[in-house]
Amino acid sequence: MAAEACTQGLDTGFIELGAAKVAVLGVVQGISELLPISSTAHMRIVPALLGWRDPGSAFSAAMQLAALAAVISYFWRDFAGLVSGSVNAVWRRDFRDWQFRFTTWIMLATLPLVVFGVLLSKTLNTCGSPLRSLYVIGAACIVMSLLLAMAEKFCKHRRTLDHVSLKDAMLVGLAQVGALIPGVSRSGSTLTAAMFLDLKRDEAARFSFLLGLPAIFLAGVKELYELHHAHLSLDGWMILGVGLLVASISAFAAIWSLMKYLERFSSWIFVFYRFALGVVLIAGVSLGWLA
Repeated sequence: MAAEACTQGLDTGFIELGAAKVAVLGVVQGISELLPISSTAHMRIVPALLGWRDPGSAFSAAMQLAALAAVISYFWRDFAGLVSGSVNAVWRRDFRDWQFRFTTWIMLATLPLVVFGVLLSKTLNTCGSPLRSLYVIGAACIVMSLLLAMAEKFCKHRRTLDHVSLKDAMLVGLAQVGALIPGVSRSGSTLTAAMFLDLKRDEAARFSFLLGLPAIFLAGVKELYELHHAHLSLDGWMILGVGLLVASISAFAAIWSLMKYLERFSSWIFVFYRFALGVVLIAGVSLGWLA
């Protein structure tokens, strides 16, 4: 069993689960990946409650491509505008163009995550990584719920995306590094940071998703390369494909729901949910009903 769940050092427990269970986890992953509630926490607690093994960090990382498809699809107008606007700006040599500058800021803001991701890759993706323990994930959920509560309580939520600066992008980019710790949540950390910058809630979410595009792409592609390099079996690729397809659909539904919700309501529901989730995880391990 250990051999099946560990492919040349990579945690590939999803192979042992099979296509049907992976499809179920694909729904969980797709929804929790783009909501500020930590996909890692849910990918640990749901299998534990169902009596399934951990699908592994390789599965969670590869599922980033499902999130990428959902974000690009939902924000297609923004994405296409930034790409075409930046290309046109370079062609005109108009480097003061806002779309070119914003695209450049996104790239620069991704660098801290790339650096720390490379430095910590062995620890994060290895079989039995201590960072994937339920204690760590539960504590991260609680800490992030408190930070989101502070952003909700003390910030003004008046700014729009048109008024962000390079400094704003770099601060959100640094916050994104925290998502390397399982339980923090990439969308949660960047949304919280953007709200601390006084952006409107829906604008903060929009900023979070657009800034995260390079990181999501790099994480997903890197994991596919690692799985290819580790000679993942054909059966493994087929099971992973099922998860990607299901996760893409559920991720789009999640992002649509989140944007509509934040246009009208606060993020307190996520504060309470994350805090309760963290308490459940820690209590479950302490009491012995979560392995």
